[in-house]
Amino acid sequence: MQEPVSIYTPIYNNGSDEIYLMDQIGDDGDSEEKRVFQMTIEKGLKKLSEREKDIINKRYFLDRTQMEIAEEIGISQAQVSRLEKSALKTIFNDYN
Repeated sequence: MQEPVSIYTPIYNNGSDEIYLMDQIGDDGDSEEKRVFQMTIEKGLKKLSEREKDIINKRYFLDRTQMEIAEEIGISQAQVSRLEKSALKTIFNDYN
């Protein structure tokens, strides 16, 4: 085991310029946008009915088709499509 190292530890010094460990740690440039997007989805999911949540879960997390969902819950594919569209509109209503 190694002792923890500060991200401000110099890892290179040529006399005038120092490079710190934190300079070498990758930064996903759009990570803040991803966090905002994730928070929007989480907030939006709370606004949905149980049926809408079930459809969104099956479509986007369990990768089911609208036909498969329709058969599972006993409604038409067109109804699944309408409910899915409405749910997505609710989820992303505040996201721009």
